[in-house]
Amino acid sequence: MTYLDRLVDEFVNYLIVEKGLAKNTIESYSRDLVLYLEFLKENRVQKPTEADTPLILEHLISLRDSGLSAKSRARHLVTLRVFYQFLVNDNLLKTNPARLIELPKGGLKLPDVLPVEEVLRLLETPDTTKPIGKRDSAMLELLYAAGLRVSELIAIPVQYVNLEAGFVRVMGKGSKERIVPIGETARQKTDLYLKDVRHLFLKGKESRYLFITRSGTPMTRQAFWKLLKRYAVAAGITRRITPHTLRHSFASHLLEGGADLRSVQLMLGHADITTTQIYTHVAQSQLKIIHTKYHPRG
Repeated sequence: MTYLDRLVDEFVNYLIVEKGLAKNTIESYSRDLVLYLEFLKENRVQKPTEADTPLILEHLISLRDSGLSAKSRARHLVTLRVFYQFLVNDNLLKTNPARLIELPKGGLKLPDVLPVEEVLRLLETPDTTKPIGKRDSAMLELLYAAGLRVSELIAIPVQYVNLEAGFVRVMGKGSKERIVPIGETARQKTDLYLKDVRHLFLKGKESRYLFITRSGTPMTRQAFWKLLKRYAVAAGITRRITPHTLRHSFASHLLEGGADLRSVQLMLGHADITTTQIYTHVAQSQLKIIHTKYHPRG
């Protein structure tokens, strides 16, 4: 009997003796676990104790992409939570990596994300030979580069963008401030907008906001949504897209590229206490390295 066979047998015995689960539930858990172990093998992970939260997330995303329903994915996540807790109880692991993944009511709903190629096509759509295109290009790049909420994007003051250092200060939910790297492409396009366009829109007026309309007023959520939808159509993206789609894509693409989950969560600025408890202190310089290394536009 191999190590994995023995582990599965011990887990099933744990479900019967300690959890007292019904036969059908145990069979479902067993199928879920076998499917997960096959995924680990395909990814050259020899032992489940070597897997981490991003890899579990990748597995759940692969299940979604294969057509598995949200309800079935939720059950699958429950299986992995119970399995990893079994490993913790046996002192094979210190913490349960599956517990870091939230299980919403009504089933596991993974956010919709765009493939990298679709995002890049969208970002290249604005006509940067025109002032409005330069502004729109900078807004789209910054939204994706920093994983911003649309409310955060339109509220950024000019002085909160440090193009030389490559960071943007963001005021998130609950007035929580965070500093996020933005990458070279976003730096260049924002700099071009600031140098060539913003003063034209202001027409001698003043504004504390980075992004403004052609009349010099602050950009609104509704106006940005409209321009995003227009560019999505022009880019040939047929699925429904919102500003939050780019935020989800930002996180997903970083994780798929190999970034660690804690750094991504820190860049996103999640405020939920169950999420913030798993944060570790990451220096700004390290965040910049992670962003540059793993972000498609870094």
